[in-house]
Amino acid sequence: MASNSYSEVPKWERKTRLCLCIFGLFLSFYALHVEISRERDPEYRAMCDLGDSVSCSKVFTSRWGRGFGLVQFFFAKDSVLNQPNSLLGIIFYTLQLALGQSVSSRAAFLLVLASWVSMAGSLYLAGVLAFILGDFCVVCVSTYVVNFLLLFTNLKRRTGLEAVKKKTG
Repeated sequence: MASNSYSEVPKWERKTRLCLCIFGLFLSFYALHVEISRERDPEYRAMCDLGDSVSCSKVFTSRWGRGFGLVQFFFAKDSVLNQPNSLLGIIFYTLQLALGQSVSSRAAFLLVLASWVSMAGSLYLAGVLAFILGDFCVVCVSTYVVNFLLLFTNLKRRTGLEAVKKKTG
């Protein structure tokens, strides 16, 4: 597609992406805040800690709260590569916002690819949440929903751009 006009993207898609990414960034920054606060003060109680089995801080400070619980098998626990999942979320939502500014088919492909990766991570972490930690994390589940909605939005953009490309070319 030679054109890079943002007018080719439906208005609902731009607004949806912006809202989802801002909400995702808010959730990610909040999760990072909770994790840092809990590390500094083990008695810290986050707003999302509603009970013994509904505790986001318990989830964020578990081994699965950093590097998806997997990085520590390949690198030291305190390695620079073993970052909080919330930091990965901040990078992901920022990338979604930045790539969303381009209407190229390459950007659309990368948006969809990044969304599928985020969905794989969300499904993995949801399984850990339910079957290993036995916890319900409101912030976590909210990010899973945001990631699913971004995937849907990105798939709609990609198919829309492909349809425009077929018509024009």
